[in-house]
Amino acid sequence: MATSHKDGPSAPAAHAANPGLTAGLLGLAKNLLGLIISRIELASLEMSEIGANLVRFAVIFVLAAVALWFAIAFWSVLVVMLAWDTWGWKILALLGFIFSAATVGLVLYARSVLMQGKLSLPQTMSELRKDRDALL
Repeated sequence: MATSHKDGPSAPAAHAANPGLTAGLLGLAKNLLGLIISRIELASLEMSEIGANLVRFAVIFVLAAVALWFAIAFWSVLVVMLAWDTWGWKILALLGFIFSAATVGLVLYARSVLMQGKLSLPQTMSELRKDRDALL
């Protein structure tokens, strides 16, 4: 009996060397899933760092705001009491202008802190851009 080439002992090895379209697509899907999982892990790590920074920033901001309100109240009362006899109502306008300017300065400072990207995901976004460029 003669055996055909397909029925010989080397037939499974030949099929394993050439996996076919389905196996190739499964391998690609597996690699893509691994890539997505690693990016999610990186994002979660950065989110935990951002969360810690955000909580710290919020606590410091609230404490500073309370202290600032007390300081503003006491200093304003003192300045108004000392200057009322000579300036009258003008001292209230001056204090209003000073506090308005201080508010604008603080808002601009907070905006600059946010623009520095301390609350963003720079590494994750960089890796996702690289992945997009590599896939497209």
